[in-house]
Amino acid sequence: MPKINDFLKGIQNGQPGMKDFRHASRLYIDDNYRLMPKQKFMFHVMIQTDESMFINGYNPQEDVQLDMLVKSCDLPRYGMNLEELVQYNKKAYVATRIQYEPVNITFHDDHADTVNAFWKKYYEYHIADSVNAGSTGLAISDTKDNAYDDISANRAYSKFGLDTPKKKKKPYLKSIIIFLLHKKRFTSMQLVNPVIGSFAHDTVDNADGAGTLSNVMQVYYETVLYDSGTVNKTDMPGFASLNYDHEPSPLTVFGRGTNSIFGPGGVIDGIGSVMKNVRQGNILGAILGASNTYNNAKKMKKKDAKEELKGLAKKGVLEVGKQAGSISSPVAQFGVGIVGAAATIAQAKGLTDNNNTANTTVITNSFDSVNLLTPNESYNLIATNDKVKDTVASHIYYKDIGSRSGQSIAESDVAFSNATETTKRVYRNKAVTDVRKLITDGYIKINRETQDITVNIEKANL
Repeated sequence: MPKINDFLKGIQNGQPGMKDFRHASRLYIDDNYRLMPKQKFMFHVMIQTDESMFINGYNPQEDVQLDMLVKSCDLPRYGMNLEELVQYNKKAYVATRIQYEPVNITFHDDHADTVNAFWKKYYEYHIADSVNAGSTGLAISDTKDNAYDDISANRAYSKFGLDTPKKKKKPYLKSIIIFLLHKKRFTSMQLVNPVIGSFAHDTVDNADGAGTLSNVMQVYYETVLYDSGTVNKTDMPGFASLNYDHEPSPLTVFGRGTNSIFGPGGVIDGIGSVMKNVRQGNILGAILGASNTYNNAKKMKKKDAKEELKGLAKKGVLEVGKQAGSISSPVAQFGVGIVGAAATIAQAKGLTDNNNTANTTVITNSFDSVNLLTPNESYNLIATNDKVKDTVASHIYYKDIGSRSGQSIAESDVAFSNATETTKRVYRNKAVTDVRKLITDGYIKINRETQDITVNIEKANL
């Protein structure tokens, strides 16, 4: 059973007493944030209706705005009916049916009555009471579709209740698709053949001076279809196409950037954006980014640049001071490099979680940034070039598998090309997350001009 003395002993040995941050880092950050939880506010709901049934139906703009007025939405829930079977006291459970629980969708009650107009059309399409009230003659009977009714049937229809003028028995509400957004991708849940079970307007209150009105509808459906993909105009029509600010942020290079060296929109960020656009063939974007970066660099004062560099170094020293006494080797991983010149990167040699604190050697590597891509440049290249990503993934596979099996690099490349798609996906993710460290350690080198990749076999086991 753990004791308080064990906790204190860990601190006395120079090791951190609590290591939960390492668990969180390995779980949520590794593999390009693959297991990071999705965020609740990143969603989009698309309500598909058949506006051809109405003379004054929604125009495309109003249809998109209805989707954007969704305030909150429940995700589908399922209930399984299980039957317990017993044979000689051996129990087995058999599923006999599935229940699709209704979902609640809450809308903002907007000034243009976009949501109320949606409900009014659904209400009058399915319920004849409000249409008949105040109408004269056979307003309902004359418009009721009888294409599928017996031709000999009496056409003197009741004008109340569910006796409605449905055209060809088609539903007005076609489907509802809920998109969960994450890292420029989506996971969608489509409610098939939805039917509104209830619709509730909000409560008004003179004492509530800060409240806003909303409408809540409960939807029943027949089944759910799942899908996933990349956020684009084809799979998500209407998303980010209306009432969105598409102007680049002033903190970015395309929004004119900032007069600084580091940070968003700074000179370093601008150079990276230009190189990325050149690799992607976006020449116009590269020219614009280069122009803004050049103008910002001209406006930069020597005094401000010195203060920025001094502040960066001071921040790094403070980080070392914060960690001193809590870890066995307080050496922060920070360095200041100059573009176009050889940079020196200092880092602490990693320690394992044991009682041995003798291994605190600091390694200094001289990096040739003139002929080779830096760690950050290599990361940007892999993020935009699938061919280079696969090559680096194959070299990581050699590092983890091939070199330990006695294979040559060529043999390991063949084995990687014949591996399962799941294995390839794992090593492609590792290529993105580990490339900076592999470049820093000298295991992989990427030529700046040709983008050829070389491997240091001697460091394959590091």
